[in-house]
Amino acid sequence: MGKLFGTDGVRGVANQDLTPEVAFRVARAGTYGLLKEQLESAKGQQTKPRVVVGMDTRLSGPMLEAAVIAGITSVGADAVRLGIIPTPGVAYLTRETHADAGIMISASHNPVPDNGIKFFDCGGFKLPDDLEEEIEAFFYAELDRMPRPTGEGVGTAIPCVNPAEQYTQFIVQSSDQYLMGQKIVLDCGFGAAYKVAPRAFRALGAEVIEFNSIADGRRINVDCGSTNPEYLQEMVVKNNAHLGFAFDGDADRVVAVDEKGNLVDGDHIMAILALDLLERGKLPEKAIAATVYSNLGLNEVLESAGGRVITTQAGDRYVLAAMLEHGLVLGGEQSGHIIMLDYNTTGDGILTAVQLASTLKRREQTLSQAVKVMRTFPQILESVRVEDKEEVAASSELKELISRAQEILGPQGRIFVRPSGTEPLIRVMGEGPFEEKVKAAVKEVVEGIKNLK
Repeated sequence: MGKLFGTDGVRGVANQDLTPEVAFRVARAGTYGLLKEQLESAKGQQTKPRVVVGMDTRLSGPMLEAAVIAGITSVGADAVRLGIIPTPGVAYLTRETHADAGIMISASHNPVPDNGIKFFDCGGFKLPDDLEEEIEAFFYAELDRMPRPTGEGVGTAIPCVNPAEQYTQFIVQSSDQYLMGQKIVLDCGFGAAYKVAPRAFRALGAEVIEFNSIADGRRINVDCGSTNPEYLQEMVVKNNAHLGFAFDGDADRVVAVDEKGNLVDGDHIMAILALDLLERGKLPEKAIAATVYSNLGLNEVLESAGGRVITTQAGDRYVLAAMLEHGLVLGGEQSGHIIMLDYNTTGDGILTAVQLASTLKRREQTLSQAVKVMRTFPQILESVRVEDKEEVAASSELKELISRAQEILGPQGRIFVRPSGTEPLIRVMGEGPFEEKVKAAVKEVVEGIKNLK
């Protein structure tokens, strides 16, 4: 049996790997796997289980939305259409509207041709491994034994009234600061943040300069957004702004830019938020969760303040699992995918941006002043495109490459290599106190992988 789910849902090239037929079967299997008991108890009843469905701005979104809704309704559940909305908006509205599950159609920061499907349970949380495995079993079963109701038993599609406005109000109400006097530049990446982010900051009193803020699926993530923030850096300086924020395609991650045009990643954002919470006695266990990719400087700054970082494997689902296990309220990834469980159940780029701006306002700091709390260790991350990432990852040759790289770095450094969960890539990360050694170690592994192909 193949592997359906990656580290963040089901992804592929839309209409090639992720065809409407596949999307239909994924939604059908996912809805049944999540809602077996509710579907059984709803037989003969007018009220059916409800699944909210959102999407980003990709051109393939409406095509896959139609297939997903068909899959949901084919097993007897109703589909609530949210339209274009950030992924964390789906998580929030799943929980807020007491829906039974949520589905987001998005490939996040991936290129335009890609798309994906990710599920949320009734609490707005992404699914655990065992539930994904159960859904995969339904998807790959030779014989489809899932229900196919007829007549009044078939589900239907239901519109949702102003879902983006509901989510915007939630974001605004999360802040304890009015941002009057703050000039903030927003790069919405032609993605799902295009409407919510500018509205939220304006509602909080900020002067907003926005760009790439239309729903244009032809340009989502293309030389813009959180993976390409260079123009944002220029715009912040050009407009003498206090802050800048860039979001990815589905707005579950964010990177910031300070008033001098310097890029501020997720590690620094977490450091600023964590220290503020720690000082105010609002950081449970005096700890946050972060992945192996987070800079060693994050551990250093938390430990110096009496806190700690609980390290997880790569992927926001593992960050969330650690947060739930240890009762934490803050965790995330260097990429800017940050979870603040006091507010939402998944990474939320717009919420994070508002919370960072509010923290700076409360502390009367500029972002350039705030980031000084964390020293950054030299860290290099490179990706190598391969034909079979799992074969390369399991090879003895790669193990030898890693061993040689670790010798170059010495005991104070580290080398970390893993296959991407969403793309045909091997990611190579090196880190240590000496930049030249880090460069040499990463080059050793990258060049070696290229020669394996």
